Amino acid sequence: MGQQGQGYGYYRTIIFSAMFMGYTLYYFNRKTFSFVMPSIMQEIKLDKDDLGLITSSQSAAYAVSKFISGVLSDQISARWLFSSGLCLVGLVNVVFSWSSSVSVFAILWFFNGLAQGFGWPPCGKVLRKWFEPSQFGTWWAVLSCSMNLAGTLGPIIATLVAASYSWRSTLSMSGLICVAASVVCLILIKNEPSDVGLKNIEEGPKKGKKGSGATDETTLKEFLLSPYLWLLCTGYLVVFGVKTCCTDWGQLFLIQDKGQSALIGSSYMSALEIGGLVGSILAGLLSDRAVAKVGLKSHGNPRHGLLLSMMAGIVGSMFLFRITVTPGSPKVWILFLGAVFGFCSYGPIALFGVIANESAPSNFCGTSHAIVALSANVGGFLAGLPFSTVAKYYGWDTAFWVAEMICLAVTIVFFLLRNIQTKMGRLPKKSD
Repeated sequence: MGQQGQGYGYYRTIIFSAMFMGYTLYYFNRKTFSFVMPSIMQEIKLDKDDLGLITSSQSAAYAVSKFISGVLSDQISARWLFSSGLCLVGLVNVVFSWSSSVSVFAILWFFNGLAQGFGWPPCGKVLRKWFEPSQFGTWWAVLSCSMNLAGTLGPIIATLVAASYSWRSTLSMSGLICVAASVVCLILIKNEPSDVGLKNIEEGPKKGKKGSGATDETTLKEFLLSPYLWLLCTGYLVVFGVKTCCTDWGQLFLIQDKGQSALIGSSYMSALEIGGLVGSILAGLLSDRAVAKVGLKSHGNPRHGLLLSMMAGIVGSMFLFRITVTPGSPKVWILFLGAVFGFCSYGPIALFGVIANESAPSNFCGTSHAIVALSANVGGFLAGLPFSTVAKYYGWDTAFWVAEMICLAVTIVFFLLRNIQTKMGRLPKKSD
């Protein structure tokens, strides 16, 4: 028994480390164009429309690809999907470093976006297979910190390499590292414990053998007709949309409407990101503690309490931001509100992904995450032009008030439906 436990610990460490390294490289190579943009513009004439075309082509491809990859991760090997995506990202970056025309840049960055979508869904699948439900949220949140790591160190590393060599060297070197890392990930990542002779975690401790057979019988139609799936989609769409409104437009709101300096605007954004990092890790840890206490049941989810408090926190911090911030407000108060908003918005973003994955039958967990993530992307899209149009005609204050009211309405609906059936699809005939 002790030997088997040691086996799990060893493989979990190796697999998690490989995915963390791999996803850090995924994210770094998603942003390399942004990181070296100033250097590229010194060599090649690019106007704002060109830059927009290149970055938008990647965003559109990524949204579609992430959805397809989520569905694919339920059908094919997660380790092959993750590793092949990483290899493709690296190869695209290498070819990008040889190019010089805007149209080629846009096409290649579209392919980068397609390959990027193969990164996260397989990670969720592998985490669910290797970690207990009471650890799943924590490790999901810690793995998502790979993006913060790449986002923090990436600009510094890319700028230094571009200054010492060239932007082409930055892209080709990061691309080649990706290709090498994809081989390492393919060797080290294992889809599930049975691949290395250990007992699969999902084969139900204390749930009985019938339970796991019954969940496997869930059809796609039964899964898609689950009201809980669509409740999660609505919640994620609104929370992600509101978070995007504040990250994309909060700085302008502070400067144009609230009479603050550009420095305070950028400091607010940094405070928001720091709060977000702490929020997503704590959301995973605290909600795992709740799962460890009562376990996952067919109705209601132990993570709901924390999710609802954080959603209420989004509404509260937005209200205080709108009402209390004036040109004479203490800077500390503005930064505090930014950190609280970041904490309360990134926490639910982590939780929606975890809940969508763990509430689905094991044969649809990737598809479940793909559907709710697509809803989040719709929310992110609505935070762009529609939101800025409201701001243009009615002012920033009204636009943020509308976002606040929508978030409040969804929080109330979520609270009223918190005890609905959370196991998507067919329930086991005997729970006990």
